[in-house]
Amino acid sequence: MMAVARHGYRAIAFDFRGYGLSDQPAEPEKATLKDLIDDVVGLLDSLDINKAVLVGKDFGARPAFLVSALHPERVSGLVTIGVPYTPQRPSAIQNLLPKGLYISRWQEPGRAEADFGRFDVKTVIRNIYTLFSRSELPIAGDDQEIMDLFDPSTPLPSWFSEQDLSVYASLYKNSGFRFALQVPYRSLSVDIGIADPKVIAPALLIMGDKDYSLKFPGIEDYIRSGAVKKFVPDLNIAFLAGGSHFVHEQLPHQVNELIITFLDKHGISF
Repeated sequence: MMAVARHGYRAIAFDFRGYGLSDQPAEPEKATLKDLIDDVVGLLDSLDINKAVLVGKDFGARPAFLVSALHPERVSGLVTIGVPYTPQRPSAIQNLLPKGLYISRWQEPGRAEADFGRFDVKTVIRNIYTLFSRSELPIAGDDQEIMDLFDPSTPLPSWFSEQDLSVYASLYKNSGFRFALQVPYRSLSVDIGIADPKVIAPALLIMGDKDYSLKFPGIEDYIRSGAVKKFVPDLNIAFLAGGSHFVHEQLPHQVNELIITFLDKHGISF
């Protein structure tokens, strides 16, 4: 945010409902990605912003894509980190995913709650950041839970400080994991009704070349072959050498430079 602001752009960050410092919805178990789409559009309306560039990381990329597809008149550009646009419902490819993958485990009501509940919140966040910084998919064996994959002797990634960990943990202490497990994991099968899955806005996809998500079946070829451009025609793709799933924290200056270059290239101003 500070980098683009110093370059003359207005940057806004917010916590989706159920996350961070935002309020919890009355019935979180009924929430879907449609609610997050409504959050983005509602925020733009409340700030009298007609069009904006949306920037989304990981699961945050999904609502950014969907706002771009459903409300193209509100989106002047799109930047996503770590996740390409896949028009089909994620549930459609679940049968292709390895048994014991974190996605499948966290979809089961009560399973992640029991797994996480063995530890304090700070330890859960430490474990997740460390596990998901690797280049391998987090897959648990039949006699394991996802938290069991973490080796307590493993240090935090060099780019993720104890202070960072404390800040992230404080936010999850406030929000809990209830909504985070519902959206996205437990609402993946909900059809939110997209007739035309294309994103017409200029877009930038930033990937670390060591991102574990490239190990999802077919994903790396889908990106590198350019097949993703069938659904996002005006897409530029950047791979950052050595970058993990948290490439924006690991290589912030390179990511900032890519975003600012994208904004300047497309003459996006506010």
